[in-house]
Amino acid sequence: MKVCDLMTSEVVTVTPKTSLRDAAVLLTEKGISGMPVVNDANEVVGVLSEADIVVKAGGEVARNRLLGWLLEADFGLEDKIRAETVGDAMTAPPVSISPKRRVHQAARLMVSENVNRLPVVENGKLVGIVTRADIVRAFTRSDAELVDEIRGDILRRTFWLEPGSVAVDVVDGHVTLRGEVETEADQELLPHFVARVPGVISVDADLSCRSKVSIAR
Repeated sequence: MKVCDLMTSEVVTVTPKTSLRDAAVLLTEKGISGMPVVNDANEVVGVLSEADIVVKAGGEVARNRLLGWLLEADFGLEDKIRAETVGDAMTAPPVSISPKRRVHQAARLMVSENVNRLPVVENGKLVGIVTRADIVRAFTRSDAELVDEIRGDILRRTFWLEPGSVAVDVVDGHVTLRGEVETEADQELLPHFVARVPGVISVDADLSCRSKVSIAR
């Protein structure tokens, strides 16, 4: 599954010139916790989240020696406190992703960058947004949907296996693979690719191979 299969194409956005108050109203009305910030060319220049507005809501704080050091170390925290526009408060540069990337890559990026959403960018332009909630929803897919993706996307389009060469069975997200693949490399890699499919809980693989071409270590 790719990011384009999960992303929302109709994205709520603001510009750097949008007032912070108007942005807060938009977040509330749309029931969302963050949104991309775009320029006139629909290029993503930042992301505004509830957290950015919470910093502003916290207001000025008394400075002492230790706190002064902490504020200076927190990359523009004081600028966010004084923010009047989205451009002042947004988090930049944005962390984004291509629509062609795999969902597990989006999940890994969210975790490593500690973000809840990723603007989806193609040819430099915003084309969608994917959130942690989208990835969680992917895990609610039925066993039949998982079988379809494993057979079509993994076995056929990734490993170019003949139909029926590997049997796929899924019960409550637990996948069983039985059959024959071309090489030892395929034998080792296939279970790892299947394990990355959103919704897969575990993989039990019993695979033989036709030729002895292994992965270089």
